[in-house]
Amino acid sequence: MNDKATLSSASDVGVLFALLPGGSVTAWALSPVEARYYPGEPALAEDRVDYRFINGFVDVGTLPCRIALFKELAGRVPALDNDWPVESLNLPGASRRVEFTQFRHRPTRLSRWCRTVLVPPTDGEYRFEIATCGGVHIWVDGELQTRFEPYIRNVEQRREIGLPLKAAGSEIVVLTEEMAERDTNWFFEFALVSPTPMHVRLPGAVPVASSATLEALAGSVRPAGEFVRGTAPLRLVFDTPVEEAVGVHVAIRRASHARAVLFERALTLAARTSTLDICQGSDLQQGYHDVHLTFSVGEARVARTVGCAVLHDVAPAPLGASFEERKLAALEHLASHGESRMGTALVLLATGRQDDERLRPILEETLLSIEERRDCSDFVMVPLLWAYGAYPARFPDDLAERTRCAALDYRYWVDEPGNDVMWFWSENHVLCFHVSQLLAGRLFPDDEFLASGRTGAEQARLAEHRLDRWFDTVERDGLAEWNSAAYYPVDFIGLLALAELAPDAIARRARALIDRLFTMIALHTLGGVPAGSMGRAYDKELRAGPLTELAPFAAVAFGEGWLNAGVASLPQLVLGRYTPPEGLADYAKPAEGKAITAHYVQGHGQAGRLALYKTRHVQLSATVDGRPGLEGHQQHLVDVRLAAHPFARAWVNHPGEDDPWGHHRPSYWAGNGVMPRVGQCQNTALMLFDLGDRARIDFTHAYVATDGFERRELHGNWLIVQSGEGLAAFGATGPILPVETGPGSGREFRVIGPRTGWAVIVADGKGTEAFDAFRSALESARLTLDEATMTLRLIRPDAPDLTLNWHDGLVVDGARWAFPNPTVGPTVTSLAARRF
Repeated sequence: MNDKATLSSASDVGVLFALLPGGSVTAWALSPVEARYYPGEPALAEDRVDYRFINGFVDVGTLPCRIALFKELAGRVPALDNDWPVESLNLPGASRRVEFTQFRHRPTRLSRWCRTVLVPPTDGEYRFEIATCGGVHIWVDGELQTRFEPYIRNVEQRREIGLPLKAAGSEIVVLTEEMAERDTNWFFEFALVSPTPMHVRLPGAVPVASSATLEALAGSVRPAGEFVRGTAPLRLVFDTPVEEAVGVHVAIRRASHARAVLFERALTLAARTSTLDICQGSDLQQGYHDVHLTFSVGEARVARTVGCAVLHDVAPAPLGASFEERKLAALEHLASHGESRMGTALVLLATGRQDDERLRPILEETLLSIEERRDCSDFVMVPLLWAYGAYPARFPDDLAERTRCAALDYRYWVDEPGNDVMWFWSENHVLCFHVSQLLAGRLFPDDEFLASGRTGAEQARLAEHRLDRWFDTVERDGLAEWNSAAYYPVDFIGLLALAELAPDAIARRARALIDRLFTMIALHTLGGVPAGSMGRAYDKELRAGPLTELAPFAAVAFGEGWLNAGVASLPQLVLGRYTPPEGLADYAKPAEGKAITAHYVQGHGQAGRLALYKTRHVQLSATVDGRPGLEGHQQHLVDVRLAAHPFARAWVNHPGEDDPWGHHRPSYWAGNGVMPRVGQCQNTALMLFDLGDRARIDFTHAYVATDGFERRELHGNWLIVQSGEGLAAFGATGPILPVETGPGSGREFRVIGPRTGWAVIVADGKGTEAFDAFRSALESARLTLDEATMTLRLIRPDAPDLTLNWHDGLVVDGARWAFPNPTVGPTVTSLAARRF
């Protein structure tokens, strides 16, 4: 629904949009969101943790909040409400859904009213398909027509409905609701099934030009470039100049658990301009931030949120010759620049800065999170207990007692009653809950823990047993969240605490696993940026590698990189006694002219078979085989990283949602809507996609950052890039189409079609001569796809013939390739780097 019709007279109110069969109604006036705490009655939860961790949603049963909801819904018929203010407009844009997806740390009942007008050519009943996560009620001209309340958590449900519409226009009012349990997919989609085109009229006196302006701004806005330097402005870019001035309210928040507001201002986008400078990069703390925008013309409002990376210094900084020197440098940085989370409080207490004015607010917010049993409170409980056990005399007296009470009242596992939405079931949360239970039990061995009725000593013994099970699994299977720049720092919360504070047997297991994590980090860090294939990834970890919470770990461990405000677990590294194994810097920075390869598995059932090719200048990392054809989650399967610039990065995936700035799992860039078959042989990876004949999104695409590359050239069906002495090429079996508008402009390259093959090749090479030689070699390469057998083949005169079959995997020079190392410990080999 993107074509606008011309209004016939000045007396018409609203804006008409064409709605074609199969199209979705996306023009709505929106009420404010109503959100209320909705916990239900405390109860035990079913313990479904079998210590076989996977990447994806886990069915955790029905929590108390949803039980209470179902009881309420059984006898409820909501009354139509037309007396609400229009907070904003939802206009046609990137998404076919009317989307309100969000994250809530506590059980929260959400609702929102939406209004539009449908204008068919004649009176009659018309068929629509309604899809929702949550529940919807639909009124037509004041009469309730549809009640659809599946409320299956985060799983889209569909129903076809008939609605009586009038040619003069029928008012449609939708009440959309959801029960938020932490990460919450909340949306509805209203698609025309009948074969008759019609129009949608957005109610209210909104001039055509104003509506078109807001629609264009919300759909095309993006920051200029991949990141903002300290010496440059944060500049927003739009596809076309606006015809009239537009108000732009800007609020910038850290994209972290702290969510601190960094900047807020009301600005104006002047007429006949297509860029807007928000502030200087130096006005913002380094990090990846959410830029919340509200565009306004007259009474019309449209909201949009985009991401923005701020990196003041592009060059990785040396932190010191020894590990201890680097720890000290990081400690001083965190004491001055750490975000307002418990890790910073731990640093302040450890360094004798208990009089710092930041300490009390951090401790109070940490304790409130724990007392309210917010989701992710287990992440801050561990450093709180570390701090309380190590520096009790430095706590303010009232907060020391409050810490003791909070620890005794906390819910440490699902066998203790509660009505929260804390997530107990994933690899990282299981660890942090068990560590919290152990530390709290050891701190208060003789006290009664209120939720469980156990003594502290009993809690500690039970936690040791549970931790043994966790280690048994991870030592055998590896990590389901392999190489994750988002979740390794969370694993470190628990593991570093165990290495420092646990009984000897558990501490030894923790140190051994930390050794393995640092080995994997070294293998997948290049130019100071941890990168590569990941078991779980988000946009911010992919778009802004030097700004992740994992980047400072690499800097401290291997000698150079970037420190930032992240304090989830880095304070525990710099305050503790753990030291990484010797020699890992050689993995992080291979010798000139040499390449290393690595193979190992991670995750239950070898979910991730990891292959790596890496030189000093370029890195290709892949998860091979996988689960081709199935729905993906957050698995990042093929990744290219070049050392010369922190943002020189590229990858290929199938979008998991419509919106480039969306937050689904998988999202537009992080993960895959449909998983490909992947194979890798040294410096070359092949990807084979079969999206099916009814794919919601009918293309695959490459992300190639706009910053960090000296050369980017589309040459036939090859996209070739160079950064420093690193080269990479992305070939496809269909035409590669550069995206020139919207958020993907300049960085997105699509291949249309349900069945597509991609090849990714990396090499070393310096300057124009090497680039030209690389391109010449690609001209003699043949990349073909046989759709009948779903076989992708790459033939080159200077390299082995590679064939990737959808069912049988990779064949190299006619011989089936067997994965060389089915164990969790990486096997690393050395060879000469491929160079042009």
